[in-house]
Amino acid sequence: MAVMDVRNDNTGWLVLWLEPLGEDRWLRPGETFRVRSDYDGAELAFSITSWVNEEDRAAGIENVAVWIEAGDCYAQVTDDAGDIIECGHHRPEEIDRKWTEAQQKARERVSELEPRRNP
Repeated sequence: MAVMDVRNDNTGWLVLWLEPLGEDRWLRPGETFRVRSDYDGAELAFSITSWVNEEDRAAGIENVAVWIEAGDCYAQVTDDAGDIIECGHHRPEEIDRKWTEAQQKARERVSELEPRRNP
């Protein structure tokens, strides 16, 4: 079994992205989440990337992605108590609303383009 802990040592949010699925989990300051995979091969199970987004940083948000490199991409994420943490955990309401609106606008644009593509 492969295990990796991700701890938020920042004073704001840390968004843990589980890739390649694109799932987000939001850690409050001081929180630790554990990413666990059943993979037990010789290759590295995980890799990490982080990035700076000036808009996020201004809002007190940092980002880190844990990439599932080997084994099943459906890794389990748990908190300190061992409880399973699902996608969207602690996602702030204003972020959820912003993403939902953007998704709806994208659907509308696709719907508008469909008649043009299929005359």
